[in-house]
Amino acid sequence: MKTVYVTGYRAHELGIFNEQHDGIAVIKKALYDQLYTFCDNGLEWVVISGQYGVELWAGEVVFELQQHFPHLKLSVITPFLEQEKNWNEQKQTKYKQILSQADFVTSTTKRPYEAPWQFIEKDKFIIQNTDGMLLVYDEDQVGSPQYVLKLVQQLSTEQHYIVHRINAYDLQLVAEEMQQKEW
Repeated sequence: MKTVYVTGYRAHELGIFNEQHDGIAVIKKALYDQLYTFCDNGLEWVVISGQYGVELWAGEVVFELQQHFPHLKLSVITPFLEQEKNWNEQKQTKYKQILSQADFVTSTTKRPYEAPWQFIEKDKFIIQNTDGMLLVYDEDQVGSPQYVLKLVQQLSTEQHYIVHRINAYDLQLVAEEMQQKEW
């Protein structure tokens, strides 16, 4: 896999409302471990759409991984312009920081928000231009990732697309591993 789309829950879907939440470190560690493995096997690009939550944390993880894999690049493909316009200042700052360090940034519709179809078009575009997906999603905790997963299932009849999942059980294992290392 040369390109991977990393997506998952938005922060509020996980009950995460500030950057000090312990869950962020667990999610970032799980992303780091999986992306590290992908890099060992030839990963060149990580693609996100810049949603506040798993995607922006994945962007931060890419920057960490670039210390070991300088060839690794980050692409941010937003569904529309000014995605962050209604976010609070802290979220906007993080978003702009990620975008400023990304290797490639664009918007699929090249205009501000109009309607939900822009999210679908963004997902279609990214899926059609990546080899697979790393999805932080647990079907027992329904959330926005269910829509991209359904889209992948619809499109996968046309192309072979690999979906790697990080679910609640995986995150629990990472949390336990992190606790053991603190001892």
